[in-house]
Amino acid sequence: MAEPILKVSNIETYYGPIMAIRGVSFDVPRGGIVTILGANGAGKSTVLKTICGVMDPQKGNVLFEGREIQRMDPDKVMRLGVSHVPEGREVFPFLTVRENLAMGAYTRRDSDGVAHDLEAVFGYFPVLRERADQRAGSLSGGEQQMLSISRALMARPRLMLLDEPSLGLSPKLVKDIFEIVVRINRERGVTILLVEQNANMALQTADFGYVLEVGRIVMADTCQRLLQKEDIREFYLGIKEQGARGKRRWKKRKTWR
Repeated sequence: MAEPILKVSNIETYYGPIMAIRGVSFDVPRGGIVTILGANGAGKSTVLKTICGVMDPQKGNVLFEGREIQRMDPDKVMRLGVSHVPEGREVFPFLTVRENLAMGAYTRRDSDGVAHDLEAVFGYFPVLRERADQRAGSLSGGEQQMLSISRALMARPRLMLLDEPSLGLSPKLVKDIFEIVVRINRERGVTILLVEQNANMALQTADFGYVLEVGRIVMADTCQRLLQKEDIREFYLGIKEQGARGKRRWKKRKTWR
């Protein structure tokens, strides 16, 4: 793997008295796409919230480009070059598309660069140009997801955290958005850390994957190898191998997000 842009070491994060993340450690190589897979409630979103500063870990370290960022305020983490695209999009519904995009660039002072990046995101998502003066709350779910990704890009990040970008979208829109994610990675050099329940799409998009179960990482490998593992194929892809005996069964448990 390439030099890590992000290094997470033994983080533990709680919701009140409940430990949601249990000693999680992983690296994200610079310029790569890494995915974290897990059942609903396994703690995937909590990992991203801990990285970007929305939640503070009680234990462990998060290093971005060699600098500790755990317990740093989210706006400071963003200024360092980490953008978070949260689950549920969280656009500003009463602001226009153009105003939402401007909010993504509010820390920047390079007006020419901001104008250039605005054209770039309109190139990725032409529908946003058509809706530029429309309130974000009136957009479709897919358009809001496009806006959320574009708003994050306007901060010119070096690392983007994507939380369930396929949630609630049609298969065609999911395919379109993941194709744009790959373009953003390749054309702009943005490292991607992707949390996603659509395991098939995530494993086809990413280079390396981690499997999270009840707040712990239980498996890590290249996505190509993960696609061949029986547990992954049955539990996440719904492909049951015929004739296999005595294999390990994954259990669904009550977990906390």
